[in-house]
Amino acid sequence: MSRPVSRRPVSRRSGAVDPFIVMDVMAAAAEKEAAGDSVVHLEVGQPSTPAPKAALAAAHAALDNDRIGYVAALGMPALRERIARHYRETYGADVSPERVIVTTGSSGGFPLAFLASFDAGDRVALAAPGYPAYRNILAALDLEAVDLPTSAADRFQPTVAALEKVGPIAGLIVASPSNPTGTMVNRAELKALAEWCDARGVRLISDEIYHGIVYEGETASAVEVSDHAIVVNSFSKYFSMTGWRVGWLIVPDELVRPIERLTQNFFISVPTLSQYAALAAFDGRDELDGHVRRYKANRDLLMAGLPATGLDRLTPAQGAFYIYADVSHLTNDSRDFCKRMLAEAGVATTPGVDFDRARGAGTLRISFAGSTLEMEEAVRRLERWRRA
Repeated sequence: MSRPVSRRPVSRRSGAVDPFIVMDVMAAAAEKEAAGDSVVHLEVGQPSTPAPKAALAAAHAALDNDRIGYVAALGMPALRERIARHYRETYGADVSPERVIVTTGSSGGFPLAFLASFDAGDRVALAAPGYPAYRNILAALDLEAVDLPTSAADRFQPTVAALEKVGPIAGLIVASPSNPTGTMVNRAELKALAEWCDARGVRLISDEIYHGIVYEGETASAVEVSDHAIVVNSFSKYFSMTGWRVGWLIVPDELVRPIERLTQNFFISVPTLSQYAALAAFDGRDELDGHVRRYKANRDLLMAGLPATGLDRLTPAQGAFYIYADVSHLTNDSRDFCKRMLAEAGVATTPGVDFDRARGAGTLRISFAGSTLEMEEAVRRLERWRRA
């Protein structure tokens, strides 16, 4: 007679992490395509373009001439220096290369920033709607995510007035341009948030991964307004290098060594080949700015065309490549609405519950990172679907 096998239960931390719903949408879209159906992808926040030509050439050269072994945990010195130079050239900010930490994309940077800044049980505030991985990573690290409900009136961004109401917090995450709304905080607003945080010993973490993809308004970096903030950035969005998995942090001096120790143990180092490519990517700005002009054309096309499909409550994106749509007049279940849109119209979008647990049942996110032809086709399909 066989004896029952004792199984250790799944950890509470992993059980507390919600799925990243856009990945489920991508899987459903791929399944539909595998069955022979056509799908227009408005769900994925990924440029449809490859890495810049200069980055690809540097990667080929590195494969021919370098053994591609481990490098320093904090990143190649040349890449850290080039990123520091980027802050001088772009923001007029004097950032020491020693404060630059190369990471495995922004996704690898957030756990490092959170672990170095907070202890288990700390409360970290973030805007709702907001990028779901913030909340999910915080949950996995036994940190409490504190929602700051926002509205169109404040461009779905945190405000000092909202912070005054949340009680004690250890951290604040700000994203400008934001995912999913594409809205931004200006320099004066970012400075006010940084001063509020600095006065209370609250760690400001500024997600700036969509910097460079801006259509109107000023682009401000947290390094301009605070010596204590952490900046998170990536080569994935503006630089069009999602799969290369390389990003960076700018951190205060006192966090460099703690994050270095964490990186040594978690990751050893960021892929060497990706760092060679990233270093050269800064030389592809003309090519990359051309992508931004296309994103703007896509945004303008959708803002003009979507109202005829019934999607007429749209947040005008100042940056990034997303439109956040209020569909509460059409549905009270955004997951089902997006599922039907995919099945019946062949258009994939992301339900708002991925970004706002309280109000997301009445919203969805539309990505315009693809080609302009795809945006035109999406509008045609949605018009037919709404008339059916």
